[in-house]
Amino acid sequence: MQMTSQERMQAALDRKPVDMLPISITPWGATVQRWVQEGHIAPEEDIAEHFGQDLRQAGWLNCVVDLDFQPVVIEETEETILHLDGNGAKLRRHKLHDSTPEHIDFLVKDRKSWEEHARPRLIEFDRRRINPEWYRGDKQFASSRDRYFCWGGVAPFEQIHPLCGHEYMLMGMALDPDWVKDMVDVYADLTIKHLETLFAEEGKPDGLFFYEDMGFKNRPFMSPAMYEQIIQPGHKKLFDFAHSMGCKVIVHSCGYVEPLVPGLIEAGMDCLQAMEVKAGIDLPTLFNRFGDKIAFFGGIDVRALISNDFAQIDAELQKKIPPVIKGGGGYILHTDHSEPPTINYETMRYFIDRGREIARQSV
Repeated sequence: MQMTSQERMQAALDRKPVDMLPISITPWGATVQRWVQEGHIAPEEDIAEHFGQDLRQAGWLNCVVDLDFQPVVIEETEETILHLDGNGAKLRRHKLHDSTPEHIDFLVKDRKSWEEHARPRLIEFDRRRINPEWYRGDKQFASSRDRYFCWGGVAPFEQIHPLCGHEYMLMGMALDPDWVKDMVDVYADLTIKHLETLFAEEGKPDGLFFYEDMGFKNRPFMSPAMYEQIIQPGHKKLFDFAHSMGCKVIVHSCGYVEPLVPGLIEAGMDCLQAMEVKAGIDLPTLFNRFGDKIAFFGGIDVRALISNDFAQIDAELQKKIPPVIKGGGGYILHTDHSEPPTINYETMRYFIDRGREIARQSV
């Protein structure tokens, strides 16, 4: 019997049988622009609906410390722009393409500067931090098409580093863990406080999608012990909040985070997303370790799609999908990263259709 997208996603997250593999794509804006220019997609067409994506997400939370501060341009070149933002952070961004900003300097560098400049502004509710119109519109859109709907936004690790940078945050975890634990706790409370209001006014989602990039190549940013001592309490608070409403928890984390997965599961994660291959993550390995506890979302090497070689894509799909499906696991088809403009439109079509075909053959 054919399922709706909402039913399909829910079943996959529950590690139950589905009528066909749920899918998600995240092409860069430049990728979509290229496909529009080539005539594959109409201008202003909804890219997720064009490919029949099974989930929608909206929400986010404005976590900037000083909401009244107007960003200041410190320096600008043809390619980059250096801003001072409402966190007191100086970040250099590329103007010609999306990328992670370069960390230049931060006002908050330790417990004292945190308590003086940031903490007091993050305690109280401020309606400007939520975007009910965006959330409402996408929630209604998802409901009209029976799509699975997630609130999406960052969690404490990703909320902290824009304030003080990875370097000061990680030094703090080693030298003053109670300071970083306090930041984690304040940001978790900030998120819950604002989501309680948003969901009371606009209705709860099906799931919460938290972004937490906690790894880089071949290792996480912290040891499992540090994660469990400092970050996990905030995650548990957030994940418990989600579960109290009957919502699933999907965690996106780029980089090599396998050592942190047991702690994330203990905190209440229901599904791990991304599973970046070039960082050292392997989906079948994760499934063998944790497939009886969580679902998986992604893990297909985006470099296979970048090659635009169907044989290479097929080999990657055959390597990753059958072990999970035959093992009775829950899985959502996605690459291990967002999809750059070097990927042909026909390649994305093949990826989706062939992925679903292999999953069907693996049952």
